[in-house]
Amino acid sequence: MTVDRKLMRNGNGWALTINSTILGFLDVNPEEDMVRYTMENEKLIITKSDKKVVKKESK
Repeated sequence: MTVDRKLMRNGNGWALTINSTILGFLDVNPEEDMVRYTMENEKLIITKSDKKVVKKESK
């Protein structure tokens, strides 16, 4: 599968949005799971991380 996406301005950097279809293929729940970015041979590879999102406790 190949998807072309536009980068969006985010503060001083740039952001890439990932639609729900791609998240489903990766089995990623963005409220619980983290993703891992890896660079290989000028390619960005995004995979599901073993780490989970740390939720802040409300006061």
